Amino acid sequence: MTKVKRIGVLTGGGDAPGLNPAIKGLVYRASERGIETDGLSDGWLSLLNPPFDVVPLERAKVRRWDRDGGTNLGSSRTNPFQTPNESGERIDKSSEVIANIEKLGLDAVVACGGEDTLGVAARLSEKGVPIIGVPKTIDKDLAGTDYTLGFDSALRNVTEVIERSRTPAGSHGWVQVIEVMGRHSGHLALWSGVAGQADIILIPEHPFRYEKVYRHLRDHLGDSTSHPRDPQHPRYSVVVVAEGACAEDGELIITDDRHDAFGHARLGGIAEVLARRIMSDTPYDARSVIVGHPQRGGPPSPVDRIMGVMFGARAADAVAEGDFGKMVSSRGIAPACDLSLVDISMVLGKIDTVDVARLYDTDRYHLKGLGM
Repeated sequence: MTKVKRIGVLTGGGDAPGLNPAIKGLVYRASERGIETDGLSDGWLSLLNPPFDVVPLERAKVRRWDRDGGTNLGSSRTNPFQTPNESGERIDKSSEVIANIEKLGLDAVVACGGEDTLGVAARLSEKGVPIIGVPKTIDKDLAGTDYTLGFDSALRNVTEVIERSRTPAGSHGWVQVIEVMGRHSGHLALWSGVAGQADIILIPEHPFRYEKVYRHLRDHLGDSTSHPRDPQHPRYSVVVVAEGACAEDGELIITDDRHDAFGHARLGGIAEVLARRIMSDTPYDARSVIVGHPQRGGPPSPVDRIMGVMFGARAADAVAEGDFGKMVSSRGIAPACDLSLVDISMVLGKIDTVDVARLYDTDRYHLKGLGM
């Protein structure tokens, strides 16, 4: 086996707390094993457009990175297999990426990302590129791992928004509908809803019925709209909904029907649709909040700092040992979990969704067995 001397690391897709700790963990462990690390700016875009924006990463440079949110290397949603040419037609430029990796003198690439970024990594691996993946997504929807970087920090951020939303909702007697990220998976909506003590949680894995939502609101709030209301009922209610949730007879709500390089339209707006339906079909007043990008902002939580450094170090070990075509995987409850490597092809066409049968009460739209 040829000794690995120099590697590149990139971060792709949405930014997430935990990426910078992962880069630090990678650089520190790689240096211990005699490997130099270069940071590749803006995801896969960095390997398509010369002159290349490459940042040498040494221990002194990344020493404080574990405290930083986002990604200090920058990110993009570039797909080398679907890259626009001068006429706007999407073509396969993966051969350019492979050639540029060689031009840069990189013996391997570590890609940190979610299903799209690691999907590209898996396809490049099939073409012979030495690649290791590090799982990152606040949606926690990657197959092959129990934890993905950014989830715990996003859970913290969204729970705080839910708690802060209670003050105006309680003061005015609103139904507060809070929309969080989650295109295909409702992990973030479910667990932030439980942490924030939401009354109703709507997830993509189970289409909801408006009439059932109204019934739960009546049970919770009572029929009276006068003030003060029945002391047996609270003045307000909190509903948490994932952006990818939809009604049985409805469609996904999108804010932009243009598709990115991975075929995704921009979702958003289900909270406003639901709030308007509540106001038109029930006696209750309602307001919507779309948490948006701040839910993945700010510094990483302690869990994401620990998991990031651990993921990065494990990726460096895999590189040093020549165990390519793999993704770092976590099994068990983070951070007291077991790390291993799984085949990176596991991410292709697979999504880790909420286990509805085990976790989700499809009648009450809440965590099963919680008894609220």
